[in-house]
Amino acid sequence: MNPSRPDTPSHYGSTTSVVARNRVLRNTYLLLAVSMIPTVLGAWIGLVSGINYALSSSPGLSAILFLAGAFGLMFLIERNKNNSLGVVLLLAFTFFMGLMLSRLVGFVMGMSNGTQLIMFAFGGTAAVFGVMSSVAATSKRDFSGMQKFLFIGAVIILLAALANIFLQIPALMLTISVLAIGIFSAFLLVDLQRIVNGGETNYISATLAVYLSLYNIFSNLLVLLGVVGGNND
Repeated sequence: MNPSRPDTPSHYGSTTSVVARNRVLRNTYLLLAVSMIPTVLGAWIGLVSGINYALSSSPGLSAILFLAGAFGLMFLIERNKNNSLGVVLLLAFTFFMGLMLSRLVGFVMGMSNGTQLIMFAFGGTAAVFGVMSSVAATSKRDFSGMQKFLFIGAVIILLAALANIFLQIPALMLTISVLAIGIFSAFLLVDLQRIVNGGETNYISATLAVYLSLYNIFSNLLVLLGVVGGNND
């Protein structure tokens, strides 16, 4: 049997694999786009309801609420990633993350150029996503080896951010934001390459991973822009 014939089993298996990868990638991008709606809605409700002020008044309590809610929902999403409840939980998670983001958004919106800074942060995040998507799709290099070091870096950043709630050191906050943007940009590259290469077969898990990276890139860009380019006049 000629292995180059399109009706051979090897070609059929390869075609099936490509179709499956494309389906996961397509569904991931679609669900990621949909997840932005509850994120924006959550941030808006946080602003108009005054929740952002409540979060600002008690940073320690809001940090505990954020960690408990985020990790609790992520656990439930992973447990239900193979059924439709996983999609519902993912959208609930993105709404919650938008609600938690309202504290930072409210702070930036209090500046005279706040709207402009938010648009810059959104544009910067979109640019990072575009670059990482392109690299993931075209590069022959395997970036999965970075995952262990990136995870360690993310844990260190999380611990440093929690410590700075009480220390309130501006230089440390800026350092954390710069490192977070770099680490989660790399995470985004690793996750996108895994999806493109067929290493991730569940689009709900894929969406969650990509969303978390984009969320962290956007929020830390917003912190940097607010501190460096914010206008309080």
